[in-house]
Amino acid sequence: MRNHTELNEFILLGIPQTEGLETVLFVVFSFIYLFTLLGNVLILTAIVSSPTLHTPMYFFLGLLSIFDMCFPSVTCPKMLCSLSGLSQAISYKGCAAQLFFYHFLGSAEGCLYSVMAYDRFVAICHPLRYKLIIRPGVCVGLVMTAGLVGCLLATVLTSFTFQLTYCGTNRVDYFFCDLPAVLPLACAYSSLAQRVGSTNVVFLALMLWLSVCISYTRIGVAILRIRSAEGRQKAFSTCGAHLTAILCAYGPVIIIFLQPSPKPLLGAVVQILNNIVSPMLNSLIYSLRNREVKSSLKRVLHNVILNSVN
Repeated sequence: MRNHTELNEFILLGIPQTEGLETVLFVVFSFIYLFTLLGNVLILTAIVSSPTLHTPMYFFLGLLSIFDMCFPSVTCPKMLCSLSGLSQAISYKGCAAQLFFYHFLGSAEGCLYSVMAYDRFVAICHPLRYKLIIRPGVCVGLVMTAGLVGCLLATVLTSFTFQLTYCGTNRVDYFFCDLPAVLPLACAYSSLAQRVGSTNVVFLALMLWLSVCISYTRIGVAILRIRSAEGRQKAFSTCGAHLTAILCAYGPVIIIFLQPSPKPLLGAVVQILNNIVSPMLNSLIYSLRNREVKSSLKRVLHNVILNSVN
């Protein structure tokens, strides 16, 4: 990636149409961000510390917790810094890094949702062959593929964006560096970069959403074939938390795609829901709806309390 820019930094103007609400937003987003980090750390600790949770399903859940800590960390600290009244400036390289990791982690997490849906499909539709199909090597291969897809997409988008010349205004009318906010500032012709960016993002999102829909359609058919109500309830409980997390992740994205001409404030709200709120909800969903995770969390908290007392 070559740097042709004459600018050394960009100015992030923040969330559109929120002038005068900086203090309130700082308090709210600080609480959400800290709660997200704490919740996912607890889930990860519960999975690592409990041998009964050392299975493919919880291996993927642990990775999701890591993603849910890293993904909001790409944009939230700088946003909080700006809301607190500190510098709104971000360096040219920092802007490029923010755009890269935003799309890398977002795409990799989307792939991980599809992998988790496939894992639940095998567990419910092929329970006797589950250990044969979802072997440790397969788990690692699926995760590496998700990371590779995210890295390739982020590299393409970042390269197309920052090979352009930026020599005019450096004021980004948004709270982080993303394609729709940065490309209009380019002095050179940016139509190709815009088409490549939108096409790749939309195509990957649709493919991942389609794979999730296929997996859960087949899961739904398999659950309906179970005769006992207890069996259907047990099968549904194994994938209910994951399905809820997927809806929380894809819901904001679907909302913005359904808008013919989305307003800046609506786009910012959707991005905040996707970047900050959804990772927090994941920790609540998997801790409240999963019996094994709740039991392990209780043991971890009990041991922490005992150690602090002693």
